[in-house]
Amino acid sequence: MPVLIQLVDTLWTTILDVAPILLILVLFQVLVLRQKVPHLRRMILGFIYVVLGLDLFLVGLEMALFPLGEIMARQLTDPAMVGAGDGGAAAGLAGLDWRDYLWVYAFAAAVGFSTTIAEPALIAVSLKVNEVSGGSVRAWGLRVAVAVGVAFGVSLGALRIVTGWPLPLLIVIGYGIVIVQTVFAPRQIIPLAYDSGGVTTSTVTVPLVTALGLGLATNIPGRSPLIDGFGLIALASLFPMITVMGYAQLGALLARRAARRQAREDS
Repeated sequence: MPVLIQLVDTLWTTILDVAPILLILVLFQVLVLRQKVPHLRRMILGFIYVVLGLDLFLVGLEMALFPLGEIMARQLTDPAMVGAGDGGAAAGLAGLDWRDYLWVYAFAAAVGFSTTIAEPALIAVSLKVNEVSGGSVRAWGLRVAVAVGVAFGVSLGALRIVTGWPLPLLIVIGYGIVIVQTVFAPRQIIPLAYDSGGVTTSTVTVPLVTALGLGLATNIPGRSPLIDGFGLIALASLFPMITVMGYAQLGALLARRAARRQAREDS
């Protein structure tokens, strides 16, 4: 019964969230463009599917993935797991350094990579990019490049929580790398790389990464959930820009080498 109530409440919230988008599209179609809505029945059916899918998806996240992230963070920072001794809570954990939390970084990277690969927004963008580029930008290549960036960003964010490094410093360094890469990266990939950081912060990645950050900050001594628990999403949005431009730069470098090799063979 509680699950049914939660489904109904989330369904109503989802309808309220999606309805303004639908209303704006219909008003522009009818009042500005002065045309009938094409395939009206199919659009209504698609709207129903979207609402029901989001409802089930959001309830599933709340019931399963979000608690799972918190549980995993608590287990990975358990004194017995990180070698602080049996039940040696505060005193034992206080004597640890960043190298004792290697499994935390590995789990953070795995969560960042897997959630990004499954991110619906990224899947939609990668398929559209593959279509408009005529296949020159492969959908899977883009998804993996973005996922690697998110994995590195989330893992670095977990390291930041453990060590207490200031978040603004990491952000400044990261965007400094982005600026330098922008100068040298192929022009056609730069807008896509900048957008890739945004599509990662969607319905799958945000709940799990946020739960992981809060769980780590809660269980690591000397960390504040409010100050240290957040910030992983900022790093997860930053590093995909670096990896996507790096992916394009690597492809361009390999293409130039292949062209030079072919030119030598022809001569």
